[in-house]
Amino acid sequence: MKDVDSKRGADGKVETYKARLVAKGYTQKEGIDYEETFSPVAMLKSIRILLSIAAHLDYEIWQMDVKTAFLNGRLEESIYMIQPEGFIAKGQEHRVCKLQRSIYGLKQASRSWNIRFDQAVKSFGFEQSIDEPCVYSKIKDGKVVFLILYVDDILIIGNDVGSLTSVKMWLTKQFQMKDLGEASYVLGIRIFRDRKNKMLALSQASYIDKILENRSNFLTASATVILSCLKFRNSVCWALKVVGLKNFLLNS
Repeated sequence: MKDVDSKRGADGKVETYKARLVAKGYTQKEGIDYEETFSPVAMLKSIRILLSIAAHLDYEIWQMDVKTAFLNGRLEESIYMIQPEGFIAKGQEHRVCKLQRSIYGLKQASRSWNIRFDQAVKSFGFEQSIDEPCVYSKIKDGKVVFLILYVDDILIIGNDVGSLTSVKMWLTKQFQMKDLGEASYVLGIRIFRDRKNKMLALSQASYIDKILENRSNFLTASATVILSCLKFRNSVCWALKVVGLKNFLLNS
């Protein structure tokens, strides 16, 4: 079965379209084709806390994306699927394919990927947080690195550029990665940062625009942002100025 998806940028517009082969997971039978399906993701409050720490201590905040993450998972069960349309072996139409790796659409796909990633980062010296299974840390000789995983989105936070670069290079050798540089847009949230004043603000303007467009009783309203000002100062004037919330309140 084919699946078509799209990825949007900070402005809410489609940046890329994705097409992939997916399995018919709805035909799987529990206890035969899969067992556990649960897969953890980093909590947003954990991400906010670490961003707050990064803002206060002036840590680097880098972002990476894992390409076709679920294809990295290793299967414990024997899974078979029909030959994909357009790739059917001539004279062997009656045969089926046995999956060597996980594939999108399988009920255990997300869990298999998470287990694979967890084993990999621990082998590189990262320690998993007890209370937050998708947050890892590596501290050595005063060099601090935090790694946050949200399905296929990765945030790398730390105080040493060399250590962060080493982590990025290692990840690239383990998986197919896309280096997004300094984090500016993650999980539909835009990041504004003022390193000089140790301030950081989060904006969900695109999400608000989408909600307003989908609700007829709000069509006449002007879309704005929801923000979180992560800092250790009393004033929030900078954050309000950056995202334009002050003007919105005055015009509402």
